[in-house]
Amino acid sequence: MIHVPTATWAHTLFDLAGWGSGLALSFGLYRWRLRGLTEQVAGKVGGGYFAALAAGAIPGAWLAGSLNTLRDAHPALSHSVVGALVGAIVAVEIYKAIRGIEGSTGGVFVGPFALGVVVGRWGCLFAGLPDGTYGNPTSLPWAVNLGDGVGRHPVEIYESLAMALFLALYLEGLARRRAWALRRGFYALCIWYGATRFGWEFLKPYPPLIGPFNVFHILCGGLVAYGWVYYRRDLRRADAQGGALPVPRPDHEPV
Repeated sequence: MIHVPTATWAHTLFDLAGWGSGLALSFGLYRWRLRGLTEQVAGKVGGGYFAALAAGAIPGAWLAGSLNTLRDAHPALSHSVVGALVGAIVAVEIYKAIRGIEGSTGGVFVGPFALGVVVGRWGCLFAGLPDGTYGNPTSLPWAVNLGDGVGRHPVEIYESLAMALFLALYLEGLARRRAWALRRGFYALCIWYGATRFGWEFLKPYPPLIGPFNVFHILCGGLVAYGWVYYRRDLRRADAQGGALPVPRPDHEPV
């Protein structure tokens, strides 16, 4: 069992580090591979896009987190990154439907979100038991002791490493100008994050909502379904366009 020193302020510290590194990565990816696609998206979404995104992400984060923790033995309000993601997707897709906008508009958020999870989950770990994101007890040799002498699954590390793997694959896809990364990266993110976190949720002591599934199981299942349906839809759209992805910059090639 591995003893982990904890402090409640660690969550804020790693959140700030996650936001900062995510913004830096966003700028770097824009300069490196995503400038043309980002300008295409910006030209068609309009100013209401980010208002819709915020209007979905903020209540989505608090509703999902609180729906989970208010049903616990010690009810409290809380927020959730998966709730923010789902809320943002719902609001943005409604906005896009009203405006008649087709195709993925979330490519610029893929790298920052993945890196934010990679960094931020360590803050959840070091924040300890008060953070409420710890895993179930286990006797595995890498179990972590968060101060109460109980060995637990380091679910925060599991999630961080899973997203680090996705980020590495995504960056490799961008480097090779793969269509799945350039054009459908956001849908791939939803599938990966939804599927992996669905698995990690079985290792957490959250109250079930439907059968053995908690709130986040249901949200993650929705993410996987959304990503898969829209990924396949965009594949069909690309086939109808001849398979090439036009990018209006001289330093990019059709993919």
